[in-house]
Amino acid sequence: MYRLFTKNVNENELVWHRDKKDRVVYVLYGNEWYIQYENALPIKLIKNKKYFIPKETYHRVLKGKTNLLIKIKEC
Repeated sequence: MYRLFTKNVNENELVWHRDKKDRVVYVLYGNEWYIQYENALPIKLIKNKKYFIPKETYHRVLKGKTNLLIKIKEC
């Protein structure tokens, strides 16, 4: 599954949430976007890098300067 966040996305749509399954997120492109896990500092999302999101873990995406395209694999 692919997900596109545009640089014009309303920040109110980027809410804290949790998923029912583990996920691996692979960044295809985007600049200055971050992921933040509950009780942790934001982590910069880097092109061609994978990020693991454990199921039932609160997290959110923080808006960047360009569009962000990610590939999501549920485990």
